[in-house]
Amino acid sequence: MTEPETIGDLELAALVSSRICHDVINPIAAIANGLELLDEEPDEAMRAAALDLIRKSAAQASAKIQFARLAFGAGGSAGSEIDLGDAEKVARDFIAGSGKHQVVWQGPAATLPKDKVKLLLNLVALGIVALPRGGTLDVEISGNPPETAFMVKARGEAARLADQVKSLLSGVNGVAVDTHSIQPYYASRVAKAAGMTVTVEAREGEVELRAV
Repeated sequence: MTEPETIGDLELAALVSSRICHDVINPIAAIANGLELLDEEPDEAMRAAALDLIRKSAAQASAKIQFARLAFGAGGSAGSEIDLGDAEKVARDFIAGSGKHQVVWQGPAATLPKDKVKLLLNLVALGIVALPRGGTLDVEISGNPPETAFMVKARGEAARLADQVKSLLSGVNGVAVDTHSIQPYYASRVAKAAGMTVTVEAREGEVELRAV
């Protein structure tokens, strides 16, 4: 456990790497289990079920890695901007993997600076965290690029964000950071780099994250 103001670049990279590994370990483990079942199971119905598990798990792992590539990485482009169409695609694939969330995406066909897109995707991921029982994410990108604002509204049963997450998003000092809470801390750092401010409002059945 570390205080936000004392996290150096190496520790930040280590915590983000741990978070990504945590996110992809389950589908990768499921692929390994499915392959073992194929090696050992003579029954054709069970083999078909194992192949289905492998296909679904591979798609889920790919979606999580592609999402992390844009949300945490350099985005894979030579320039300093990312197409919002690419961001929407990886977000939809990432959300579809849960099987219990839906997304409504409204935004222009444009490119934005990498840090702004990274912030948007991290807010999307936090919107999923706010819906442990599933629900709908409304994603809205407004303004004239590159001067844009983001709104991610998480709507569903028991929608909430922990106080620790809210504090880290707002950049409050003295809040402990670990692998589980690195995402809101990272989002606040990216928001600062992008020149944006994040706010959180919680109402019954709804959590709204805004970046302006």
